[in-house]
Amino acid sequence: MNRILSVFLSHLFKSGNLTITDASGNVTQWGDGTGDPLHIRFNTKAAERAVGLHPGLKFGETYMDGGLDIVSGSIYEVLALIFANADRGDAAREPWMRAIARMRLLYRRHIQNNTPTRARANVQHHYDLSGALYDLFLDADRQYSCAYFETPDATLDDAQIAKKRHIAAKLYYDRPGLRTLDIGCGWGGMGLYLARQLRAEVTGITLSDEQLAIARQRAENSGLADRAQFRIEDYRDVTGPFDRIVSVGMFEHVGVDFYDDYFSRCAELLKADGVMLLHTIGRFEEPANTNAFIAKYIFPGGYIPSLSQVTAAVERAGLIVTDVEVLRLHYAETLRHWRERFAARRDEARALYDERFCRMWEFYLAASEASFRWQDLVVFQIQLTKSREALPLTRDYMFEAEARLRERDDADAAAASREGAWPERCAAE
Repeated sequence: MNRILSVFLSHLFKSGNLTITDASGNVTQWGDGTGDPLHIRFNTKAAERAVGLHPGLKFGETYMDGGLDIVSGSIYEVLALIFANADRGDAAREPWMRAIARMRLLYRRHIQNNTPTRARANVQHHYDLSGALYDLFLDADRQYSCAYFETPDATLDDAQIAKKRHIAAKLYYDRPGLRTLDIGCGWGGMGLYLARQLRAEVTGITLSDEQLAIARQRAENSGLADRAQFRIEDYRDVTGPFDRIVSVGMFEHVGVDFYDDYFSRCAELLKADGVMLLHTIGRFEEPANTNAFIAKYIFPGGYIPSLSQVTAAVERAGLIVTDVEVLRLHYAETLRHWRERFAARRDEARALYDERFCRMWEFYLAASEASFRWQDLVVFQIQLTKSREALPLTRDYMFEAEARLRERDDADAAAASREGAWPERCAAE
């Protein structure tokens, strides 16, 4: 086995039951023998060397390209074992690992230079993939962000409806007709929910052509086109003002150097008595690099902030943080559902793309789930205002609004069950 890889593995694995067959056919056991047996086979010496030198990028890349195979177990089980052991941090303290981390941190300004042109290209890289791909593993509403599991046994569809309800309650819709901006509207699910259940006047913006087409079609199909309009637009170009601003799963694409621009623009767009809700992946430890594989192949230009990075920019923009909730394992459960759904329909994904793409997507979903279970990733829901008097004195309004919305959602579900279809399915369905 490659000597650098061997040193790295000896520092990493203190627990577990992992067998590795190297490119020469030599078999080595790692861990203390506990847990289900897992087995990796390296197919080339180049793959061994690459993973030893830069495991954060090359383990996923090598798996994607066929340089290594999982002989026993799954890529998720292997990553779960790696992440559980890596939580101790010994391997990450290797000199070359620290050097790579420093180099990536210095290079971050170039990678995350998310100008309007570059931001659109980054969004198109991921979100303009075939809509049929997302139908394989997302819920019926195509919610591609962290769900909210009110109970451990909730279905993915129920948890995604609960997420929209939870966010809507925090936005404090005290009257109909409130002008609402949805920054990063995706396929329109959040905006359509607000238009339907709270009679909001929604403007949804995206940089994805695929998402825009589906969002507009859904608005037409559901009879909400008069209250929910969608368009291609960068947040920096929007004109207001708005009573409410919501942004779900978009802030991860902004980039640290643009946080001041983002929140300053939101402050300009929000009315004096307005309310904003930001739903974003974050980390509960100090700022750190984005996973190298995810940054290169899945979300170019993406960055996951610490809470301190967000609140500092909020303060500079003159906004007030009025509520913060940390969703800890909700995204891990969301990703588990996505990973299992994708696996169940993997042959269809391969028919859309190829085996390499399927391996890339498997690694992305598995590594993301493991990150939320064993590393420092969480989801922040941050409520912002411009006035300390914009909201009621206590948080009771949130719980009361959520209860009312749950009644409406349950009534919709019952009606859909009788009719045999949800009222807002994607046009492709």
